Amino acid sequence: MKNNLSAALAGFIFAIGLGISGMTRPEKVIGFLDVFGHWDISLMFVMLSSIAIHFVLYRIIRKRKTPLFSDQWFVPNKTEITKSLIIGSILFGIGWGLAGYCPGPAVVSLISGRAQPILFCVMMLIGMYIQKLRSKA
Repeated sequence: MKNNLSAALAGFIFAIGLGISGMTRPEKVIGFLDVFGHWDISLMFVMLSSIAIHFVLYRIIRKRKTPLFSDQWFVPNKTEITKSLIIGSILFGIGWGLAGYCPGPAVVSLISGRAQPILFCVMMLIGMYIQKLRSKA
């Protein structure tokens, strides 16, 4: 129960941050990606501040023997660059550039009730299901 509560709290804070920073607005994200046009650099500050905060806090938190709400750390251990990682990254980038959404902001944008984030999330879930079927084969 504590894990779920901490995940919900972290997700809520993340969602509020996405909304305040404008990352849920596709036009803001597309403006950031339009480096050779009317480049909107403001999202770089969101990303850089997030990276800086994570960089510091991760090192502080990892000094603990265990997390606050679990008996063990769940840290990724894969470091190899695979064909699937490269293809997935390219597809993610294409989708992000075309739609102006990545998964987090898209889920937060569902609250708007607009068709675009709903359609994006439905297609994202279909893609995840196809990948699940592919990985079982």
